[in-house]
Amino acid sequence: MRNSPLDYPVLVLNQNYEPLHVCHGRRAVVLLQRGKAEILEDGRGVLHTSRLSFLLPSVIRMAYLIRRPIPHPRLTRRSLFLRDNHACQYCGRPARELTIDHVIPRRQGGQHTWDNVVTACIPCNRRKAGRTPAEARMLLLRDPRPPTPGNLPFVPRPPWPAPWDKFITPWQRRPTFLRQPQDGV
Repeated sequence: MRNSPLDYPVLVLNQNYEPLHVCHGRRAVVLLQRGKAEILEDGRGVLHTSRLSFLLPSVIRMAYLIRRPIPHPRLTRRSLFLRDNHACQYCGRPARELTIDHVIPRRQGGQHTWDNVVTACIPCNRRKAGRTPAEARMLLLRDPRPPTPGNLPFVPRPPWPAPWDKFITPWQRRPTFLRQPQDGV
C-alpha cells in the first residue's frame, strides 16, 4: 500500500533515453533538485512543502550518460525463455508451458550451461528423452549460445503507468502469450 505520492514508481532513463531502472518518487525528487536529472513526464501533480513546491515526476532522464558494465546474465528460467523467444527449439512453436532441455543429457556428461540448454515443449522433450538430438533424430533450430548483452535489457514489470509507454520500446515488452507474473513468484 502506497502511503504518499513520493512512494510511487518513477521510470529513470539514461541520457540516451534507455531505461535504467525504476525508483521511488522520493529519490527522483532528490535527483531533480541536485540537477542530476530532468523531468520528461510529470504524473502526479505538485508536492508543496513549507518553503518549496516540487513537480512529482513519472519519468525522468539523467543529465549525464551512465556507463553500465557489460552484464553477464545468469542462467535462469526467465533469461533462457527470453533468449529462446518463448518457443520450442525443436519444433519452433511458441508454447505456454516450456521445459528446459539439456542438449547433451546430464547423465552423459552434459553441463548446465548456456551452450547446453534450450527450451522445449513437453511433447518434444518427452520424444528426445535422455538422448542427444542426433540419437533421437531431432534437429535444433538454433545452436544454443550465451545471450549477447543487448538481448536481455532492463524491462520493468508490467503493468506500468501509461506515461512510460513511449519510453519502453516494443522489443522490450513481454510476448502476449505469457501469463502475467503473480505476486510473490
